[in-house]
Amino acid sequence: MVKWTEEERCTIRDVWEKVDIDEIGPQVLTRQNIISFKRHTLATFGDIFTNTSILNNPKVAHRGKVVLRSIDKAVRNMDRIQETHAALSRLHYEGVDPDNFKLLGDCITITIACKLKEALNPQVQAVWQKFLCAVVETSKIRCQKYVGNNKP
Repeated sequence: MVKWTEEERCTIRDVWEKVDIDEIGPQVLTRQNIISFKRHTLATFGDIFTNTSILNNPKVAHRGKVVLRSIDKAVRNMDRIQETHAALSRLHYEGVDPDNFKLLGDCITITIACKLKEALNPQVQAVWQKFLCAVVETSKIRCQKYVGNNKP
C-alpha cells in the first residue's frame, strides 16, 4: 500500500478537480488505441480501423469515460485503491494484456498535461505519476492474479 502525505493528497485532488471526464476520457482511450491498436480486444467497438474512425467512435469515447470514472474512485479512495479497482481488474482479465495498464496511465498523464499545460509542473507531475503508478500496478497485479486463478 502506498503512503500519501497530506500535501500529495491535495496535489492529486487539485489535478483531478481540473479534469472533465466527458472531455478527457474519450481523448485518453482514443490516444491509447491509436498508439497500441489491438483489434481482437476491441472487436465489439465497430469501425476502428483508422485514426479517424477511432476518433469518432462513440464506444471508444464511452469506454474512456468509464476508465476515468474508475480513476475518480481511486482519487476519492486513495487508501483503498486495491479494493476500488478489484472489479475493474476482473472486467479486464480476458483479452487484455496487463502491461496495457501502464500505457493507459501514460496516456492519461499526456492527455491531462495537454489540458493543464504549466499547471502540471514537474513537482505536480511527480506526485500525479506516483498516484497513477499505484493505480496501474494495482490493476496489473489484480488482473494477473485473476487470470492465474481462472485459467482452465
